[in-house]
Amino acid sequence: MTRTLTILGATGSVGASTLDLIRRNRDAWRVEALTANGNVSELARLAREFGAAIAVIADEARLPELREALAGTGIEAAGGAQALCEAAARPVDLTVAAIVGGAGLAPVMAAVEQGGTIALANKEALVSAGEVMTAAVARHGATLLPMDSEHNAIFQCLAGNRIKDVARITLTASGGPFRAWSLEQMDAATPAQAVAHPNWDMGAKISVDSATMMNKGLEFIEAHHLFPVGLDRLRIIVHPQSVVHSLVEFRDRSTLAQLGPPDMRVPIASCLAWPGRMDTPMQPLDLAAIGQLSFFAPDEARFPATRLCREAIQAGGAAPAVLNAANEVAVAAFLSGQIAFTRIAAMVEETLTRYSPPAPGSLGEVFAIDREARVQTMLELN
Repeated sequence: MTRTLTILGATGSVGASTLDLIRRNRDAWRVEALTANGNVSELARLAREFGAAIAVIADEARLPELREALAGTGIEAAGGAQALCEAAARPVDLTVAAIVGGAGLAPVMAAVEQGGTIALANKEALVSAGEVMTAAVARHGATLLPMDSEHNAIFQCLAGNRIKDVARITLTASGGPFRAWSLEQMDAATPAQAVAHPNWDMGAKISVDSATMMNKGLEFIEAHHLFPVGLDRLRIIVHPQSVVHSLVEFRDRSTLAQLGPPDMRVPIASCLAWPGRMDTPMQPLDLAAIGQLSFFAPDEARFPATRLCREAIQAGGAAPAVLNAANEVAVAAFLSGQIAFTRIAAMVEETLTRYSPPAPGSLGEVFAIDREARVQTMLELN
């Protein structure tokens, strides 16, 4: 049976990995909508290849270029934030939410409000609007499938088990490219060094988040919303090999772990085939060749981002949304050469200290908090 699919963020690393799997199973899928932020040429190429019904470019100024690229194909072209949400709201069997950062929040909510099944790779949506989004999921009868490798691993470990029997959930972190670096070395780190992840092939923003350990802190917050076991039952451990993606310990002290190669096509395949399984092109896991799996406690003196995230979700309210917005501004400033790598977490902490708005009760209030948090963080650049 052919299933319908929308990919929000089709030209990014998760979108490309998803389409690689679709390409290998063309008869199983019909692509409804593909979206991108500003990469018109790649979006048009993918829309043509997969016969999408509509292609949407978030940068509305580039819509004429997209229309020209798709002329004569019969593929609808649209542009802008509203068009992005309208594409996300189209009824399909599965929506892959792979837009990076807060920009993905409104489209994800649009998909949720249709009551569909969403494979969620955009962690910032739950970080910034956790209570608002989970309430919408329940209200509209939507289904969230976690696509991040760690949360998908937890999802797989929980299959057939009861959440009330969980004693502890452990998220693993590679430690990033600077795991063994001193603070002095990290202070001089370049953007090129920060995005050179030792295990994963990711976009620049997520790679920097991995280098600061902010990515794992955001995943900690996301796990709190996806798997409501209580903050005291969530922890992070550094695992440099990126083979064990997460672990779930139950009250009888049995622990289940999900293992796999560090390739996003594994968790993506889990979501595409759910509740079944599908073939992937990855080689079988060879533990003998890997030889050793090691684990270390996080060093929050050198990598304070996980502490900031834990404190933000413990504080609740608007703090996670402020943290996420501040981090996006700080990461962009680092990538453009405006600040040192070690200033990223410091800027986030300064914004959290200075700006403490009331808890948001709606998506509009989340956006307002996000905007003001960005303004407050930008002040630290002047």
